[in-house]
Amino acid sequence: MNSGHADASALAFRYWDSQDPAEIPTYCAKCHSSAGFLDYLGADGSQAFVVDKAAPTDTVINCNTCHNPTTESLTTVKFPSGVELTGLGREAVCMTCHQGNASMVQVDEAIEKAGATDEDAVVGELGFINIHYYAAAVSRYGAQVKGGYQYPGKSYDVLFEHVSGVQVCQDCHDSHSLELKTESCVTCHPGANTVEGVRAIRMASSLTDYDGDGDVEEGLADEIAGLRDMLYTAIQAYAKEVAGTAIVYDKNAYPYFFIDTNDNGSVDEGEAAFPNKYASWTPRLEKAAFNFQVAMKDPGGYAHGGKYIIQLLYDSIESLNEKLATPVDLSKANRVDAGHFDGSAEAFRHWDAEGKVPNACVKCHTADGLPQFLAEGVNISMVPSNGLRCETCHNDLTTFSLYQVETVTFPSGAKLGFENSPNDNLCLNCHQGRESTVSVNRAIAGLEPDTPSDKLTFRNIHYFAAGATLFGSEAQGVYQYSGKEYVGKFEHIPNYQSCSDCHDAHKLTVEVGACRACHQVEDVTQIRLEDPKVDYDGDGDVNEGIKGEIDTLSELLYQAIRAYGKDVAGSPIAYSPTAYPYFFVDTNEDGVASPDEAIFPNRYVSWTPRLLQAAYNYQYAKKDPGGYVHNGKYILQVLYDSILDLSSKVQVNTANLKRP
Repeated sequence: MNSGHADASALAFRYWDSQDPAEIPTYCAKCHSSAGFLDYLGADGSQAFVVDKAAPTDTVINCNTCHNPTTESLTTVKFPSGVELTGLGREAVCMTCHQGNASMVQVDEAIEKAGATDEDAVVGELGFINIHYYAAAVSRYGAQVKGGYQYPGKSYDVLFEHVSGVQVCQDCHDSHSLELKTESCVTCHPGANTVEGVRAIRMASSLTDYDGDGDVEEGLADEIAGLRDMLYTAIQAYAKEVAGTAIVYDKNAYPYFFIDTNDNGSVDEGEAAFPNKYASWTPRLEKAAFNFQVAMKDPGGYAHGGKYIIQLLYDSIESLNEKLATPVDLSKANRVDAGHFDGSAEAFRHWDAEGKVPNACVKCHTADGLPQFLAEGVNISMVPSNGLRCETCHNDLTTFSLYQVETVTFPSGAKLGFENSPNDNLCLNCHQGRESTVSVNRAIAGLEPDTPSDKLTFRNIHYFAAGATLFGSEAQGVYQYSGKEYVGKFEHIPNYQSCSDCHDAHKLTVEVGACRACHQVEDVTQIRLEDPKVDYDGDGDVNEGIKGEIDTLSELLYQAIRAYGKDVAGSPIAYSPTAYPYFFVDTNEDGVASPDEAIFPNRYVSWTPRLLQAAYNYQYAKKDPGGYVHNGKYILQVLYDSILDLSSKVQVNTANLKRP
C-alpha cells in the first residue's frame, strides 16, 4: 500500500529498532504503533486518553487501528494545549495524531520552569521545543487549539471553514493512500488537479499581499514560504545580535536548530549533529523558532489553515524586530485580510468566550447568517465563524452567482435598494446600521428634553452604515430633527452609483483611479466639487475636502456634547471610538476617555433626550468613515443641526457655520 501510515520501512516505525530495549516509549507509542493507538483510546480495556505501556516495534497503522468499535465511536480529541474538541466525526481519528506534541502551553511552561524573566536573556535550561510532524489539526483549528505560539494582545483565526461537503480530513484525503482528492478541488479551483495546482490556489478572499513581495497572484503556499523565509532571516539576525551565537536550521536533522560554527548562514557538513545543537535560547527566540517549525512541519498548512500560519509568522517577525539593529521589512507585508475575511477580527471573535453569536448579530457576523436571513427572514443564534465565506454571498459555487435581493428593509422600516445594481443590495443587508430616527424617537418619547432619565441608554448606530448614509433621508439612518429638511439618496455620476462601482467586492478597497479621472486629486479625502465653494465649518478654508469640513464640525459637536453633559445633564462626558458603549463619565474632565474610564461600569448614564440625539449623530459620523463620499451633505446637515440644537442650552459659536 502506498501510504505513510502503512510503510513498515519508514523511520516513523523503525526508529526504535536499535534502542535498548527495542520498544516504542509511551510518549511516542500513540501515533507510531497500532498497539499504542489502541492503548491510548482504551480499546485494550485500559484507561482512555493515556498510553499505559510501551508498545512493541514492527507494527504500522493497520486496518484494526481505525476499524474497531472503540476507534469508530471516537468523537473527542485532546490537544497538547489542554483544549478538548468534542462532537467530532471520523476526522477525530486523524486529529488524534495530527495535532503535534507541543503547543504554546508547553513553550510558556518551559520558559517558566527555566525561571526566565527577561525575554532576551540566554537561559541555559531552555532547549528547542518541537511541534513534531504534520500537525494539520493545529493549522486548521487555529486559535481554538493554541497549537502555534500566540502572542499576548494578538487575535488569531480559528477553524478554517471550507465549503460545505469539503470540511474534514477524509473529504480532501484518501483515508488509506492519503493522497489528495484533487477532483473535489477543481470544481472551484480550475487547474488544481495536481499537488502543484493545489499549491497555486488563491481565492478572492485572499487578495492581500501577505509577504510583501508585490505578487498577489501566487498561491497561498508561496505567501507562507515568503514569510517563513523572512522569519528565518530574523531568527538568524537575532541569534547573532542578541543571543550571541549564530544559528542554522536543518529540517531533516533533530533537534533542527544548530550552531552555525562558521557563521556563513548555511548548514555545512558536520553542523547538523546533535552535539552541535543550538543552546543559546532566549524566551523570545524560543517562541519565534517554535512558530517557524509549526510552519515548516505542516507542508499542507496553506490549505489546512493558511491564514493562521501567516499570523504566527508575521507576529514572530514583529517580535524579533523589536531587538534587531536592522529589522526585517514588514512595511509591505500584511497580517490579515480585508474586513469581511479577517477571521481574527473582533467582528467575528467577540463571541468566542460565549461560544454563540446571538440572533441579533448573526446576520452580519457569521458566515451563514445572511443566507439564513435571506431564506427565512429571521436569524437564530449560531456558533462563531472565521469571517465570511464564499457561500455567504454566492448561492452557486460553480458559477459564483449571487443571491438576488430586490429591496432591503432598513432599521427605520424603509424598503430600499439599487434598481440598476441588484447585486449590491446584498451589501445593504449589513451596511445599514441598527438604529434610526425612528428608534431614537421611540426611546425618548414622552421624556423632558433636558432632564436625565434612567430609561435612556446610548443608542448605537453600529459600524459602517454606508448604505443608510447613501440613501440619506429615505433611510433616516441619522437622527433627523423635526422641522428640518434633509437630502435624499446621493446620486453620483452614471456607472458610479452603488457599492461595487466604487469598491472591490472582495478586497473592499476603493477604486481611487476612477475617482481621479474627474476629481483630479491624489488623495480622495480632498475631493470637493462645489460652485460656489461654501465654508460649512467656519474655519475659513474653502479648499479642503468635504471630509475636512465634516471632521471640524464633528470636533465642534463633541465640544458641545461635553459642555452639555457637564452643565445641563450634570455629569462630564467623554467618548471612546473603540470601547463599548462609547460614551463614559469623564471623571477627570479632560475630554479624553482614558483606559481606566472607558470601561462598562463607568458608562455614561445621565442621558437626556437632547444629549442622546446629538451623541447618536456624533457616533454616526464617526462610524461611517467614508460618509464624506457616501453622502457628504447629509452628514454635514445632521452635524450642523446637532450643534445648533445643543447651542440652545450651552454656549457654542455657530455664527460662521453654514448648513448645506
